Amino acid sequence: MRAYDVLRMLTRDNGSPNPLGAAISEHGRIAKALHLLALVAPTDETYRRSINTQLTVQESRHRLGRAIFHGRRGQIYQRYREGQEDQLGALGLVVNVVVLWNTRYIDAAVAELRAVGQEISEEDVARLSPLRDAHINMLGRHAFTAPMPDGLRPLRGPTAGLVETLK
Repeated sequence: MRAYDVLRMLTRDNGSPNPLGAAISEHGRIAKALHLLALVAPTDETYRRSINTQLTVQESRHRLGRAIFHGRRGQIYQRYREGQEDQLGALGLVVNVVVLWNTRYIDAAVAELRAVGQEISEEDVARLSPLRDAHINMLGRHAFTAPMPDGLRPLRGPTAGLVETLK
């Protein structure tokens, strides 16, 4: 059944919903009200934390996209829809490449630290995010050379990042 036919069945000729359409609309409002009550209720802190975690991840993804897209200040300049879709598709591809790159190196760094005897808890590993970009040069030229034998470049020492941050 087409969406148009469903909407036509749930509305009257004047555009207002019939009783079945009104009931479905009210049902949606009940679900929204329950969600808001669970979010603000002081008794259920876990629900609020899970929503906050989801929002934080989504905002981090948007921040990464803005950081990559900053050259045009986050504006789409293509006039036609196909050009805009191409521009957004390219942005999504680059964001996915950054996330994959970060994920592979986070995994390699955690594995190396564990191999040398460093104790890393699973809770700490679960909090690591591949949506970081401070280590990526967003400006200038980038050279893409042949991959390393194992697919990854050598990892820096644990103090290398700290020294760079303090400069």
